[in-house]
Amino acid sequence: MAATAQATKNQITLKGSVATVAEFFSHALSSILYQRGIYAPESFEPRKAYGLTVMAVKDDKLAAYLGAVLKQFEKWLEGGALQKVVLVITGVASKEVLERWTFDIQTDKAVVAGSAPLPEKSEAQITQEIQAIIRQITASVTFLPLLSDKCTIDLLAYTDKENEVPLDWEESDPRYITNAADVKLRAFSTKVHNVEALVSYKADDDLL
Repeated sequence: MAATAQATKNQITLKGSVATVAEFFSHALSSILYQRGIYAPESFEPRKAYGLTVMAVKDDKLAAYLGAVLKQFEKWLEGGALQKVVLVITGVASKEVLERWTFDIQTDKAVVAGSAPLPEKSEAQITQEIQAIIRQITASVTFLPLLSDKCTIDLLAYTDKENEVPLDWEESDPRYITNAADVKLRAFSTKVHNVEALVSYKADDDLL
């Protein structure tokens, strides 16, 4: 029995992959909101994840909003419909898009359809890859311009065209940044879902 258990230990199920990706988004989005000062520091609390100390949302209203969004992400991920998640940061007074955090998602549709064998990858390796992205988000304050004005956020989700959109979600334009500079971040893969990260920000016009 032990040998059989060992052989399947590193297999990645669709459900397990969805949970991993959703948990990543929970920590990544919270970390961005904290590091970029979008909400007051007291809206967050330190927690342990991926062998790191991460800042998690503790504000009830914000936690409820993110929780509802992540629940929808899980449904889309399970059906292989979620293609991209974008966190848009906009200046309240200027209405100008200042930052755009993009997470591109590629899904193994054969695994979703159940027509391919479950892939194998160690949990330790996945954790290490996610850890590298979270570290980059934490370090983002060293290379991104200071957000001196009060800002607001929007979460955009790109899904397959044939996918049904819930009533509480509305259509949006891409919210691209004029004069954008891009910084490509690390990627991680569960072998079912592959997530690539990129942050775009409004570059100083004087430097262009």
